[in-house]
Amino acid sequence: MPMKRSDADRLSDVAPPPDCRLCGRLAAFRDENSRSRPSWHNGPVPSFGAPDARFLIVGLAPGLQGANRTGRPFTGDAAGDLLYATLSGFGFASGNYDARKDDGFELVGCRITNAVRCVPPQNRPTGAEARKCRAFLRSEMAGLSNLAAILALGRIAHDNVLAALDLPRGAYGFAHGARHDIAPRLAIFDSYHCSRYNTNTGRLTAQMFGQVFDDIRNHLNASARS
Repeated sequence: MPMKRSDADRLSDVAPPPDCRLCGRLAAFRDENSRSRPSWHNGPVPSFGAPDARFLIVGLAPGLQGANRTGRPFTGDAAGDLLYATLSGFGFASGNYDARKDDGFELVGCRITNAVRCVPPQNRPTGAEARKCRAFLRSEMAGLSNLAAILALGRIAHDNVLAALDLPRGAYGFAHGARHDIAPRLAIFDSYHCSRYNTNTGRLTAQMFGQVFDDIRNHLNASARS
């Protein structure tokens, strides 16, 4: 009888290769950064967190001096400072976040990925690049057998989650704090992206961000009891 494959085995099969060349523009930008900053990660950024997580956070793409430098999603930039502090506050993380891949910080019941795995110029992937990377996002979600909540950080991440799940965009509009129930125990939650621009302009406050996580925690608790 064949052995049952674990979530970790399935997820390792669907990650992009270290020198993925699906998107010529992104590969060329990685090559350029590798020459000027050879000590940086400069490759597709792997997902972070437990393979049996019930909660998946989807961002847009790695930041140049954040995840592209450190090799871990949202690590080393201002967006990560707010995200990881909030995750810790709601019990989704343990340890001390020190903006390094080797800081010992761990996620609890949570996993983080990006719709586009490689850093784009000016932090803006094209629609074509998102479509080419979508197979990895689709397989990421399919590989999480316990998945109950997805948080989309920003409208573009929201649209890519819907596309990866083959859901019509018009039926699930993006709005900060929105919740979309797409299966009996699976819901998509929306938030403005936790970027420095959004926090500096007041479009997103720590309180607003925390309310989204409070809603997610309540949903996860309720779905575990049902």
